[in-house]
Amino acid sequence: MKTQKTSPAKTAAQKSRRPEPVAFNRSELTRILGVYGQFVAAGDWRDYAIDCLEDAAVFSIFRQASEMPLYRIEKRPKLARKQGAYLVVSMSGAILKRGHDLGQVLRVFDKQKLKLAT
Repeated sequence: MKTQKTSPAKTAAQKSRRPEPVAFNRSELTRILGVYGQFVAAGDWRDYAIDCLEDAAVFSIFRQASEMPLYRIEKRPKLARKQGAYLVVSMSGAILKRGHDLGQVLRVFDKQKLKLAT
């Protein structure tokens, strides 16, 4: 049986390849869009953006399309073993909630749902 040798140039090219960007999977997006839909129905949120970066996936929530995001829901896999991969960041940059479970992190919006109901 013959074995093929790989050329050093090919292995160098493979090493210099960019890593895959981080993205939300289908179940994560379903949970996030469920919360987003409730606030859209209430008239509080109007637009969103999804960014898939090398080190994080970011779901940004806007009141209007032309302004800074009200909230950012981020997935950072490198922090998964430490503080948790998921976090919610406010417009001011303050981390409102951080954790290992997306459902638990999204509960930060439950307080706002109560304000909408009253």
